Amino acid sequence: MIAIIQYNAGNITSVENAVKRLGFPCRVTGDVDAIRQAEKVIFPGVGEASSAMIYLKERGLDKVIQSLVQPVLGICLGLQLMCEQSEEGNTQCLGIFGTTVKRFPATGIVPHMGWNNLSVKESPLFAGLDKEDNFYFVHSYYAGLCEQTLASCNYLLPFSAAMQKENFFATQFHPEKSGDVGEKLLHNFLKI
Repeated sequence: MIAIIQYNAGNITSVENAVKRLGFPCRVTGDVDAIRQAEKVIFPGVGEASSAMIYLKERGLDKVIQSLVQPVLGICLGLQLMCEQSEEGNTQCLGIFGTTVKRFPATGIVPHMGWNNLSVKESPLFAGLDKEDNFYFVHSYYAGLCEQTLASCNYLLPFSAAMQKENFFATQFHPEKSGDVGEKLLHNFLKI
């Protein structure tokens, strides 16, 4: 069973539908035991960092996420919350990835919304994907480049488009909204 973490953030239904289209059983849940027992965990999200972290802490989900040993995929806000801290609401996050989340500079159009290609390191997450493939982004905050950066994108400045540390994977882009290439990436994760 794939657990999709239910918390105070949007985008849960589109992720659930994408996983079901790929033929994997999944459950949207905030239940600590169900998340711990899942074969894989997806931590999606669209929303605001400080209120999302408050929700996670009030329910003990922050500690659960940090302790998971099965493959975990953070998406968008999920990636940002897996970093050390976010400028959005001056928020202490989960500290899985060693970088800070900052707001894009006002020198360009914010949010960053649209299709971009990536500079990708070798990873099972991107197996079978082409370097020219584009993924769909919608975000006003970005994770800086760091040791755990798996793929980078350049919009106003270079930032982490995907990250990995041990069993934790994350994408700033939305694979569930990125057509066939996003579906392939999700399938790669679900097969890890």
